Amino acid sequence: MRGLRLAAFVLLLPLAFSGCQQALTEEPRTSAVTPESGAGSYASVLIDDVPHVRQKPDFCGEACVAMWLARLAHDATQDDVFNFSGLDPAEGRGCYTRELVAAVSNLGFKRAGAWHEIAADDADAIEAHFAALHADLTRGVPSIVCMHYDDRAGTTEHFRLVLGYDADKDEVVYHEPAADRAAYQRMDRAKFQKLWPLRSGRDAKRLVVRIPLEKEKLAERPRKKGLTSADYAQHVLRLKEKLPEGFSVVVQEPFVVVGDEPLGAVRRRAENTVKWAVDRLQQDYFEKEPERILEIWLFQDKESYEQNVEAVFGETPTTPFGYYSARHGALIMNIATGGGTLVHEIVHPFIAANFPGCPSWFNEGLASLYEQAADRDGHIVGLTNWRLSGLQKSIRGKSVPSFATLCGTSTNEFYGDDRGTNYAQARYLCYYLQENGLLVKYYHAFRKNVKDDPTGYETLKETLGASDMRKFQAEWEDFVSRLKFE
Repeated sequence: MRGLRLAAFVLLLPLAFSGCQQALTEEPRTSAVTPESGAGSYASVLIDDVPHVRQKPDFCGEACVAMWLARLAHDATQDDVFNFSGLDPAEGRGCYTRELVAAVSNLGFKRAGAWHEIAADDADAIEAHFAALHADLTRGVPSIVCMHYDDRAGTTEHFRLVLGYDADKDEVVYHEPAADRAAYQRMDRAKFQKLWPLRSGRDAKRLVVRIPLEKEKLAERPRKKGLTSADYAQHVLRLKEKLPEGFSVVVQEPFVVVGDEPLGAVRRRAENTVKWAVDRLQQDYFEKEPERILEIWLFQDKESYEQNVEAVFGETPTTPFGYYSARHGALIMNIATGGGTLVHEIVHPFIAANFPGCPSWFNEGLASLYEQAADRDGHIVGLTNWRLSGLQKSIRGKSVPSFATLCGTSTNEFYGDDRGTNYAQARYLCYYLQENGLLVKYYHAFRKNVKDDPTGYETLKETLGASDMRKFQAEWEDFVSRLKFE
């Protein structure tokens, strides 16, 4: 079938294509392939019934492999192909030839040399490689080729899946991953052989790139719940469209961490703050990860924070520390003020994923507990912090509400009515529970009982074993009054 004409593809965005030779680190092989027959004497051959897959941005090679896997009735997608490649999703791109070769090998195809170096004007060598491609087709083995997308100056490189040859018309038949309904496209063989060789980095040489998909024993599709490396790669790919110059990207699941410090510094923050907190929070509280990828933007100082929040997000920050923007799916931080606000904000998307009925008082109480945190026997614990002095002042002034009142606040009441005291009371209730070994127990009991006890007050009484909450509040206020924060 002829399908769409090739000329219809030229308006596609550059993100549709993946580089084939930019990442070459292995020595190209100089091939000594001999044609089975003379030019123009190849027999017609076609591998039929191969489903077409439209590639995701920059996943042209992955889509080609997925098409052939579908023909083999193997349950694997282009995302799975990427995940088999081992490519760091923080690169924000699809597979180059090296990674695609690794992916097809890991998937259970026979490993074969993909790069073949030839002289720039060696038409016989190109013919020999086409003969080898044709010979594989006659055995029922398709090939992925990397070639110039078209013959325009500056054209990109692109993977296509070759499935046949029409001797009557001297045309190569292939699946085009960069367009919808683009199965069994056709290209003159002379044009195909012109577009196929790529620059090798040496003026007198060219590279012919071909990956035959000869099956050995196909691997089982990995079953990972939730987001995969391919999801993060696609997210980073989109992120790069708005990324200011000089910013680094690190994938620290379930977040993508972006910062304007050197890459090593961003990685250390991702490891020492984000991963440190996430590992411990998941250990004690959270089974599920957030359902979508969230970004963490770490601006190195006040000036960068204020300027880049305006430039990237089009808004003015209302806090000098940082905040979470649900609209942008981002935790936005002035990291010069410390990592406490970052850990605080990390708690919220996990609460949303694991405890959707959580009232604001406990959501903020738990989050603010960890804005000053440490490790205790492998678990995260909150420490006393700057909120303590204000709370102690309110206790002395006898203006702290009852716990029934705190638990019963609506979202608007919690944030709108004496916000500082509400935050501090919620935080230091969580701190009291923590210091008495009851906080993790209370969280899980509250989450389990939230339909019957939406405020958490009855579960709090049960967890404390307190029949008289006025007596408990007096004990708690005495406990808080004796705390110190240096």
